Amino acid sequence: MKTITVVGGGFAGLVAAITCAEAGARVRLLEAHRRLGGRARASAPPYVAHDGPHVLYADGPWWRWLAERELISPFSGVPLRGLAGFRFRHDGRLRHTPPAALLPVLARRRRRAPVDIDFRTWISGRHGDPAASAASNLMGVATFDADPGRLSAAFVWERLLRVFAPNPPARYVHGGWNGLVDRLAARARTLGVTIETGARVTALPEPPVIVATSLDAAARLLGTTLPEVASGRTVLLDLAVRTDRRDPFVVSDLDQAGWLERYSLPDPSLAPPGESLVQAQLPLRAAESHADGLARLAVLADQALPGRRERTTWHRHGVANRRTGALDLPGQTWRDRPAVDRGDGVFLAGDMVAAPGLLSEVSFHSAVAAARGAVAPGHFRTMGRQLPVL
Repeated sequence: MKTITVVGGGFAGLVAAITCAEAGARVRLLEAHRRLGGRARASAPPYVAHDGPHVLYADGPWWRWLAERELISPFSGVPLRGLAGFRFRHDGRLRHTPPAALLPVLARRRRRAPVDIDFRTWISGRHGDPAASAASNLMGVATFDADPGRLSAAFVWERLLRVFAPNPPARYVHGGWNGLVDRLAARARTLGVTIETGARVTALPEPPVIVATSLDAAARLLGTTLPEVASGRTVLLDLAVRTDRRDPFVVSDLDQAGWLERYSLPDPSLAPPGESLVQAQLPLRAAESHADGLARLAVLADQALPGRRERTTWHRHGVANRRTGALDLPGQTWRDRPAVDRGDGVFLAGDMVAAPGLLSEVSFHSAVAAARGAVAPGHFRTMGRQLPVL
């Protein structure tokens, strides 16, 4: 078998490399950055901050794949103190309970949502406009979109059911993504994968090749255009503040689709003792500037964290533009995104291609599919493990 080249060292590239190597293939992974991780790279200690939510979902195959390989290490679920510290911002006020209009939406979980109708219209037809507005903005955390109600009802509903399940499946890997990336890299090297960092690729390597980069970078490397895929544009604000028992765990902003979370509550290693690491995010409106979005987000942070400006010990802010995964519009599903198999031994992987899942699960599924295609089917071994069904 020829050597399989993987371009990109984020979650998708590392999973693809491991999957190919477990099948007995020779693998070379090339990463342009000096550090592996891609979008999963986090800031260095003592403040370990990420580009958006960094949770895994224990009800999905990505979690099981990691657990089978003993790559998860210590982790926490949603703490009991966290459930008590959940807040909702509605009509400009923080409250402990969601608005009454939202409760029937969260309670009726067995129905199926249509693909070809937008989420707001679908919910409004069943529960009214106030419920539709609240439910739409509730999902800003999973879509990074300023108007989640415009997206496919099936797309948003699937995410709502998982993110807000009665028994929350969210899991926080201790140490954040940096440790997980290191464990994935160690697993790859143990299997014989050659990893080269600081290796910028300007021409498509000889196939078989798996391109696990952003779609824009992949299109340049392939010398072609790829179908346009909707994605989010979100302002992020990371804060370290001196701990105050009044601080909430989560604030869901039902007025403007924002989200604020104190990640150091389930994982104290993300900040020094006596301090809390908080990340707030707010999807930007059409043509809204970074500065204007940050000003709106600062209002939420001030309201959620009493006296936070005097308590802040570290902060950073930025914009995640088309770095938050694919969004499906009405009439679209994940199958309408760019295909993993591009023909002639070339494959795509990442969170914007044709694969199912929530957040980083899309990268995982596409990486496994790409690896299956890159390795001759007759030679594919699973090392005794059951691979996920796409």
